[in-house]
Amino acid sequence: MGSEEKQLKLASRVGIIGAGVSGIAAAKQLSAGYSPVVFEATDSIGGVWKHCSYASTKLQTPRCDYEFSDYPWPERDNSSFPSHVEVLEYLHGYATHFDVLKLIKFNSRVTEIRYVGDHYDDSAEYGPLLSGRPVWEVAVEDSVSKLVQLNKEAARSLLKGKKVAVVGYKKSAIDLCMECAEANHGPDGQPCTMVIRSLHWTVPSYWIWGLPFFLFYSTRSSQLLHERPNQNWFRTLFLSLLSPMKKAISKFIESYLVWKLPLVKYGLKPDHPFVEDYASCQMAILPENFFSEADKGNIVFRKASRWWFWSGGIEFEDNTRLEADVVILATGFDGKKKLQALIPQPFNNLMADSSGIMPLYRGTIHPLIPNMAFVGYVESVSNLHTAEIRCKWLARLADDVFKLPSVEKMLQQTSKEIQVMKRTTRFYKRHCISTFSINHSDEICEEMGWSSWRKKNRLLEVFSPYNSQDYV
Repeated sequence: MGSEEKQLKLASRVGIIGAGVSGIAAAKQLSAGYSPVVFEATDSIGGVWKHCSYASTKLQTPRCDYEFSDYPWPERDNSSFPSHVEVLEYLHGYATHFDVLKLIKFNSRVTEIRYVGDHYDDSAEYGPLLSGRPVWEVAVEDSVSKLVQLNKEAARSLLKGKKVAVVGYKKSAIDLCMECAEANHGPDGQPCTMVIRSLHWTVPSYWIWGLPFFLFYSTRSSQLLHERPNQNWFRTLFLSLLSPMKKAISKFIESYLVWKLPLVKYGLKPDHPFVEDYASCQMAILPENFFSEADKGNIVFRKASRWWFWSGGIEFEDNTRLEADVVILATGFDGKKKLQALIPQPFNNLMADSSGIMPLYRGTIHPLIPNMAFVGYVESVSNLHTAEIRCKWLARLADDVFKLPSVEKMLQQTSKEIQVMKRTTRFYKRHCISTFSINHSDEICEEMGWSSWRKKNRLLEVFSPYNSQDYV
């Protein structure tokens, strides 16, 4: 690096909003030369693992699939799913080990971002990520007085002895129903009603008919069955010939889930193929004893496409009513709306395309928003790995190790990925790369100048699963 580049690096300032998994990964990767400042609105790292977890919340993947490449889990081969407390301890261990905590300003809520760079021209090339001069101003307020924390004892007392309705049928809703059911054990307990608009496949563990789940979707050989961006005509023909095999694998998994779980009994068997939920990152792992609680009557299910409030609870489109003391909306959080409220014009209108997906090159750079990166808005089976490898790519982009392609080419690439998702699943409202995640990582590695094949031999390369340890 020449003296001019060193001066540019020293002059550049990096701000990171949020000290969740993506925030601390970005801070660690960028700490080697930029001394980033992490603005965290609360008094702790961990993001949703700290502030949106319940006693029953656990990781949805084995711990060896949810770890930083340079900080393995203790007892990483333990097959149990870590609790949210264990995940928080792991994240604190990582942040402490790499001295990330000193970079974080806690109780610092970002209230506004202002563009102060050169005159904005959406037809111009993206340029370098760091220019050595201010491009954005960030307004931050002390958020201590505005934080309202609901501890787990208070949360459980809110549910105990109450008629509770939980709207939703994915991870947060399922965990909340378990929390509600456990809080209502005893003579004064009330059943928790799960109001479901859209059914999705749920999975009790990562074993299907005695076979490890990774064999079906998380190896190079298994991902050969799925469409990916930038594929040639030969591969397109190859996929059409192997389409029956892809459908057979989905049916194979569905048969196990219908056999293992009382989906038919409770009217919870989806009509769509399992692969569509996997391709859209909609699959949820069930807590232990979820259907046992349903069998006891502590959890009941109500399917409804439309509902609204009445003075005593919820009313449905067939004019029936559900009495409820507490209604909890667990229908998902749209991070794009929060960003759109924070980012100024004209950039906030660019945050999502017509289908609601953020068009991010390599899942990180918006080609039309200068000197800004977004980490954590692309999903896969392991969001920690997805975030970390993009942070490594981002740090090398900041160091000018490689150049971004033209804005036009970046937009073309993001468009190709979005079109693949639209053709793969009807639930394409999020940027999910689970069926072509290895290929996505290959392209990132090649851009950084790394070898894309990371295993010791070709047999492992083709048939073993990929995780963060392959990208050290």
